[in-house]
Amino acid sequence: MENSSDDYRIQAFDLDTQMLLKTALKGLSVSALDELYDPSSVNLEKVSNIIMDQSLKDQVFSKEAGRICYTIVQAEAKQNNGNVFRRNLLNRLQQEFKDREETRGRSLQEWVCYVTFICNIFDYLKVNNMPMVALVHPVFDCLMRLAQPDALMNEEEVDCLVLQLHRIGEQLEKANGPRMDELFFLLRDGFLLQEGLSSMARLLLLEILEFRAGGWLLSSTAHKYYYSEIAD
Repeated sequence: MENSSDDYRIQAFDLDTQMLLKTALKGLSVSALDELYDPSSVNLEKVSNIIMDQSLKDQVFSKEAGRICYTIVQAEAKQNNGNVFRRNLLNRLQQEFKDREETRGRSLQEWVCYVTFICNIFDYLKVNNMPMVALVHPVFDCLMRLAQPDALMNEEEVDCLVLQLHRIGEQLEKANGPRMDELFFLLRDGFLLQEGLSSMARLLLLEILEFRAGGWLLSSTAHKYYYSEIAD
């Protein structure tokens, strides 16, 4: 594929949206994340809605959208000390959070995309180099939902849960240790007591239990064991 991954993501939109994003994200690349062209010249509220909507239907995009959002937030703040984009993004996250059970019931893929996106935003958007307090409990609530017995029966949800804990588990534990303990009590009980789990779900749960027990690290031996099993 000749196009960069950023071009590919932009091309997933319709032509009008492509033009809007290319204007807002001009110069965005792995090596130039802070190069953004005049964010005041585009409708940042619309851009935030576009990114949110695309994240809910495209799992690949939802994993990368946090970096794009961080770039826009930084550029807007530098340009005019504004926060239109961040404010609208957080409002949309809150709105979707309230509807999360309805979303899960309607589309498991959309639900997993939402969890991936909110965790991605938690990872990238900071206040004074600290996670946004407003996101801590919603993120925990999403992960706790993924740890419920019905969700543990679904490998897609277990995989999402484990991926997010690998990404932001240590940050979340620093933000609220008791809630992380509560989450891992659920995961431990699910692994030990729940009947009907797939072998892959059990393997993923065991790996994340060991990952946290090791201080959010896996030994090289454990890493080789788990990931050779997953590959097989």
